[in-house]
Amino acid sequence: MTDAAAEAARRLGVLDGALVVGYLAALVLLGWMRARRGRGEAAATEFLLAGRTLTLPGFVATLVSTWYGGVLGVGEYSYRYGLSNWIALGGPYYVAGLLFALLFASRARRADLVTVPERLLRDHGPAVATLGAAVVLVNTLPAAYLLMLGVLLRRSFGMSLAAGVLLAGGFSMLVVLGSGFRAVVRTNALQFALMYGGFLLVLPFAWREAGGLGALATLPPECLSWDGGLGVQAVLVWYVIALQTLVEPTFYQRCFAARTPAVARRGVLVSVAFWVVFDGLTTLTGMFARVLVPGLEHPVEAYPALADQVLPPVARGAFYVGMLATVMSTVESYLFVGATTLGFDLPLLARAWRRGWSGQQAIARFRREAPARRATRIGLALVTAAAVGLAIVAPTVIGLWKAVGSIVTPALLLPLAGGFLPRLRAGPRATLVSMIASAGLAAAFVLAGAVRGGGPVLGIEPIFPALAVSIACHAPAWLRRDAIARDVANWDERAGEPDR
Repeated sequence: MTDAAAEAARRLGVLDGALVVGYLAALVLLGWMRARRGRGEAAATEFLLAGRTLTLPGFVATLVSTWYGGVLGVGEYSYRYGLSNWIALGGPYYVAGLLFALLFASRARRADLVTVPERLLRDHGPAVATLGAAVVLVNTLPAAYLLMLGVLLRRSFGMSLAAGVLLAGGFSMLVVLGSGFRAVVRTNALQFALMYGGFLLVLPFAWREAGGLGALATLPPECLSWDGGLGVQAVLVWYVIALQTLVEPTFYQRCFAARTPAVARRGVLVSVAFWVVFDGLTTLTGMFARVLVPGLEHPVEAYPALADQVLPPVARGAFYVGMLATVMSTVESYLFVGATTLGFDLPLLARAWRRGWSGQQAIARFRREAPARRATRIGLALVTAAAVGLAIVAPTVIGLWKAVGSIVTPALLLPLAGGFLPRLRAGPRATLVSMIASAGLAAAFVLAGAVRGGGPVLGIEPIFPALAVSIACHAPAWLRRDAIARDVANWDERAGEPDR
């Protein structure tokens, strides 16, 4: 079969395509359902955080779906390394999720914040907050996920990659444009159901086609080992990389939007349980793909290739919808966080610099005065254009873009942790130096590795030296606890906030 014929055979049929179109239409409908309105701070809170009314079911649905966008990458890992996707790769993120729930979730809700840069402004002033906003913006630009959607749409309908990326970006922006965070929550609830439904659909077909669970015994031994044959050191690296969860803006956004601190904490705990279940589904599906579609040239296509082989019409379309929903939930959430950074945080910081406002004073005034809805919608258009442009013009950069987590985590981990755990807090100057030094060192390691043609410099992952630098910058403040307490108290007094 020629490449053109093979590509044509992979395209979805009319009924399958109708399911995809129906899914996209449902997203737009949910996104533009009538939202509540208000004035001043109430209007900003409604558009940016759904009025802080997020209940436990909504919290779980939006967090679970948002934090699982890289489904094709999960398929590749499961295809290559089998059970270790569930144990070695998933385990670190379960631990990080539990840490977030126990240490930060309820504290974040009680802080009465809207964004992560607000936390940094309240604690450390505009310099640290501005750098933090820039880091958040870079971290949430969803170019890699839009490229993934473009690949899925190209495979489904035979359109060009650029057209698929444009369509995915345009629909995601259109959905969120309607009612802001409330639109994100509504559509994430649908996507949550579809992502689980898709894998619950394909797994029985694959199970029957392979002849049962015993077929997995024919896989290479490393696919059945806990570490995928990669070794303990490779697994331990993931425990450090998973610390990115503790600075993830979408986690904080949902905690800020929760109805109560208890909802925030329980919501993250329940979400971890759902991730364990979903990882089980995706791992088994990837392993059956290795059995039924061996020798894939591009293992990243493991799930679509399996669906093409074992699913009948309509069921195949439903599974593709499930994959699209898994990725689009993340795109929508990241686009909205990026839009909030451009439309809310940067104007807030500009006023804080220009008018000499500090901390809580700046936040309170800006919430009353800011046209959050209009400014965030403008920010949404700009962030979408940037993400689409990057995915189309420079797709080879996407691999490098994924290394951003190694830069973001050391830059934000201790500054954010200090906001909620005062014993870890340093003064504004030390925090700024820490962020610049750790992010700069991590970026240098990432770029040096790219210039060398891939692989970490000296065999060291960038996040390790960057975290060491961040700790070194904070350590003097921890050792001089009395001095730093006075520094923090002085800043809080200037910010109009009582010493914590």
